[in-house]
Amino acid sequence: MKVLLSTLNAKYIHINLAVRLLYELNHEREGLSWKEFTIKEDRDGIAGICKEYDVVAFSCYIWNITQTLEVCRKVKALNPNTKILLGGPEVSYDWKNIIEREEVDYIITGEGEIPFKEFLDNFPSVEKVPNLVYKSETGIKHSPEAPMFDLKNFTDLRPYRHDAPSELYNKVCYIETSRGCPYKCEFCLASLDNKVRYLPIDDIKANLLYLMQHGRVIKFLDRTFNIKKDFTIDMFKFILEHHRPENVFQFEITADIVHPDIIKFIQEHVPEGLFRFEIGIQTVNQKANLEVSRKQNFEKTKGIIQQLQNKIEMHLDLIVGLPLDEWSDIKFSFEEVFKLFAPELQLGFLKFLKGTPVRDKYQQHGYVFDPEPPYQIIESNYLSKDQLAQVVKLEEALEIYWNKKRAIHTLKYVTANYSIFDFMLGLGKHFEERKDFHKHSIIDVYEILYDFTEKNFVEDTVLKQLIAIDYYLQAKVKPKPLFLEETERPEKSKLIETLKLNHHKFRFVVLPINFNFHLFAEQNLVEKGNHQLIIQYNGTDKAEIINGSQKELITN
Repeated sequence: MKVLLSTLNAKYIHINLAVRLLYELNHEREGLSWKEFTIKEDRDGIAGICKEYDVVAFSCYIWNITQTLEVCRKVKALNPNTKILLGGPEVSYDWKNIIEREEVDYIITGEGEIPFKEFLDNFPSVEKVPNLVYKSETGIKHSPEAPMFDLKNFTDLRPYRHDAPSELYNKVCYIETSRGCPYKCEFCLASLDNKVRYLPIDDIKANLLYLMQHGRVIKFLDRTFNIKKDFTIDMFKFILEHHRPENVFQFEITADIVHPDIIKFIQEHVPEGLFRFEIGIQTVNQKANLEVSRKQNFEKTKGIIQQLQNKIEMHLDLIVGLPLDEWSDIKFSFEEVFKLFAPELQLGFLKFLKGTPVRDKYQQHGYVFDPEPPYQIIESNYLSKDQLAQVVKLEEALEIYWNKKRAIHTLKYVTANYSIFDFMLGLGKHFEERKDFHKHSIIDVYEILYDFTEKNFVEDTVLKQLIAIDYYLQAKVKPKPLFLEETERPEKSKLIETLKLNHHKFRFVVLPINFNFHLFAEQNLVEKGNHQLIIQYNGTDKAEIINGSQKELITN
């Protein structure tokens, strides 16, 4: 029997760990193979490969279920004898509409390790395969639930050894050290498994070492990596002992429970930029948190972020649409979290995932959500369609200007002097009126920002000068002049000569500004005065500012 384990990843750089684990557990079985695709690949091409197998098993998620089912239809059209087996979180709950499709033969619900092995052992007699949904002459059947998979069975398993080592470097490599989550957030599938189980520590380290040697970006799949202080510090020590300079490690943590010993260890031993922490703040509104069975102390969370942001790159998440979260609450949450100036702030929208309590109770809060993946909120008792549409525009502007680091100084200034929520709302609307959010040039980005500022903050010269500075700083080579005229050539040449700057190796922009940029960059404070800001280009790296007391000319 020829069996293919497969999935459609969201991007080429992504890797599916589940497929690799199932293959590693059963790789000695004759006829079993694995292959990944992406959701952007030609469906006919994928189907042409899959039709050569007796069984094709797809790993299904919210981001690929639509494309996966399309491939399944095409496979059946090419070879009706190929059996389709689906598994993964997107088909583990509310699976009735999926199994009723002609192109789907079987579904494994829940963890796949035990059912998949039993399926391979018994096919085509699948009646006793646990956790299996299948079609019979008397209707659709769902076999009894399998016992929980003992993670000790992962001893000596190396899921990445079947990859070409050279291909791992440019991929995001995923690793799990535990399964389950101690929290019960009702919008999250992880809340359905509250028993946290750990993999064998020696095997975690062996697989991690392999990824450090061959990969670059390593992302831990644990829902809360810092539950156990000693385990967390032990893993950090192992990473510090064996990592390569180009490695980056990403962890999902719960910030308000970070133990002081972990903070102390990071400050004393972890180099800057090695670790990234993903922190789900979701909302600052405590009523909304409690309504979805979520516990969070934002003041503690904020304090931990501020203590660690000198060493750790932070990725913060907010969710729009939680029950009891009204417009004013969303604005307050956004402004409070934005003030932390995390390198990345993700503004997501509530999704009603199959199996989650928030989906089961959607009528209690007047929710309307898209029946198709990703099941995103359309409206509720707390937010209208129009309000959600406005926040979508804000989210687009946030991605363009903050997360892509195109207006960092401008937006920090806005945060200190205006409502950053209102500013981003207006900017998002202004951008949409002029360009497509996903089809625009880098010049468009700054011209739209400047035009928006000219119309709404006409007298704020500092704000407009900061837009100019952000524009000049984003380039690797000296860009065309925009927004702010350079210092006249004779004065510029004299300044470069006085400061003994290498005009043979670098090119320079000298901007006359009326505030101390160095003080602003350090403390987000504006001190008025006439200054000359020098920006240097080497042609290969982002521009840098030549500043400080010795190389910033103050002409009060």
